[in-house]
Amino acid sequence: MSRFRAVQDTCIPVGTGLWLTDNKETKGGIMAKMDSSLPFERRIIELEGLVANASSDKERRELQAELDQERETVFANLTAWQRVLLARHPLRPRMLDYTSRILDDFIELHGDRAVGDDPALVAGIGRFQGQSLVVVGQQKGVTTEEKVQRNFGMAHPEGYRKALRLFHMAERLNMPVVTLVDTPAAHPGVEAERHGQGPLIAQSLLECSGLKAPVFVAILSEGGSGGALAIALGDWVAMLEYAIYVICPPERCAEILWRDVDKREVAATALRVTAKDLLDLGTIDAIIPEPPGGAHRDPDSAAGVIAEELERFLAEWKKGKWTLARRRQRYRRMGMYRELPAKAAD
Repeated sequence: MSRFRAVQDTCIPVGTGLWLTDNKETKGGIMAKMDSSLPFERRIIELEGLVANASSDKERRELQAELDQERETVFANLTAWQRVLLARHPLRPRMLDYTSRILDDFIELHGDRAVGDDPALVAGIGRFQGQSLVVVGQQKGVTTEEKVQRNFGMAHPEGYRKALRLFHMAERLNMPVVTLVDTPAAHPGVEAERHGQGPLIAQSLLECSGLKAPVFVAILSEGGSGGALAIALGDWVAMLEYAIYVICPPERCAEILWRDVDKREVAATALRVTAKDLLDLGTIDAIIPEPPGGAHRDPDSAAGVIAEELERFLAEWKKGKWTLARRRQRYRRMGMYRELPAKAAD
C-alpha cells in the first residue's frame, strides 16, 4: 500500500460552520453527523452510536452485525439521485483534505499573469513519494466563510488561465500533472463570460489534448459541466465510487426538459451520472472504491486508495506508457455513433 500522510485528530465541519472532532465515541460527534446526514444515512449513524455505547461485548457484536447489514443494503441499492446527494455531502472531503494526506509537501502558486488570482481553483507544486508533481483542482470550501471566498468551487476565467500556466510549467520541467475535480460548474456570472470563460475552457481542452506531460485525473465529488471538463482531459481518468460526472446538474436538466425541477431524480437517472455508468460508457478509466458509507466516513482511507491509484499511474509513466498519441486515441474512441444508410438514388 502507498505511504500517505494521515491527518491525526481529524475534524469535520458541521452545518453551522463550526468544527467538531470526528470522534465516534462522543455524543457530540454523533449528533453533528446526524445533523449533517442524508435521509438514507440516518439509521446507519444511529447504529454507529449504539455500537459505540454498547454495554457489553455481546451487545456490541449484535449491533455491529446489524450495522454492517444496514450499510451493505443501503449502499448496494443507491439510486442515481442518492449518489448525487452523496457527492454533495457537506462532510465530504475537499481537494485540500486529500493533498494534505497524499502529498509529502505542497506549495500553492497564485495568479494567472493577466488579471489576478482565483481562490476557487488551487494550483501548485507538490511531492509524492519523492516525485515532483503539478497539482490543480477546485476547492469548494468547508465553512460558510470559505465557501463564499472560494465561490463554492466554481472557477472564474482567471482560474483556468492559472491552470494553463501550471500545465505549461509541468511540460517544460517534465513533471506529471494531477488534477482533482470537485465543482458544480464553472462560474455562471456575466463577469466570467466577459472575461472569456467559454473560449478559455475550449483553450484548456485543446492544450491539454496536446500536453506532453502525463495527466492523472481524479474526480472527487461533483464533476460538473465545462468547469470540470476544463481540467479533466487526461491520460487516466479515475473517479471516486460515489462521485458524479455530468454535463449539467440534474435540477437544471429537469427544468430544461420538463420545466419541472421536481423531476430531478428522473433527470439524474437519464443523465447517467454515476461512476459505473461512466465506466461502461468509456468516459472514465477506473472507479476508486470508497470506505464503507462514503469518503466522508473515513477520509484517511479514501486518500490512501487515491494514493495507490496515483502510484500505479506514475509507475506506468516511468515505463513509457502514457504518450501523447495514446491520449489522443483515447478520446477519438470515446462516444457512440451510427451511420445512416445512404438514400437510394431517385
